[in-house]
Amino acid sequence: MSVLISCKEEVPPEPYIVPENAVHLLTADSVKSWKIARRYNGKTRMNMEGCFLGYRQRFRTSAALSIKSSGTVEDNNGTLRNCGPSLEATWEITTSEKGDMYLKLTSDQIPKLMGQESNEKFFKILYLSKDSLTISFLHKQFNKRRRITDYLVREDLKVEDRDFHW
Repeated sequence: MSVLISCKEEVPPEPYIVPENAVHLLTADSVKSWKIARRYNGKTRMNMEGCFLGYRQRFRTSAALSIKSSGTVEDNNGTLRNCGPSLEATWEITTSEKGDMYLKLTSDQIPKLMGQESNEKFFKILYLSKDSLTISFLHKQFNKRRRITDYLVREDLKVEDRDFHW
């Protein structure tokens, strides 16, 4: 009897590089609203109801800021019943030492709203097109750090099975 064993060295995936027109894709050159189509906590799809279904993020370009790929972002939580305060922040697209690209949000509201000390939150960009934005971030919940992945789409797109329930 012979046994064949293969030891394959795990190669990390190449970093996703956002398209050159990333600012246009994110903001439509002015302002663009995104909604959550699906959210995963680790590998588990989360229920989409209440605040999640009404949640919107509006990304704006900002000619006043000197960084080419930057602007402001705000959400609509404060306008939704029992969904907490809205976040207003500046955003910019940054690159890590490993080459991964992130949306970096900066706001004095972040420590309180996201339960952290820093006023900066980094969202790893996994995909960006004119219709969709996929981001991933670490979130501390119940004293554990969890990887959340959001699949966002343009606000005007219809998403089947968006109000998923088990």
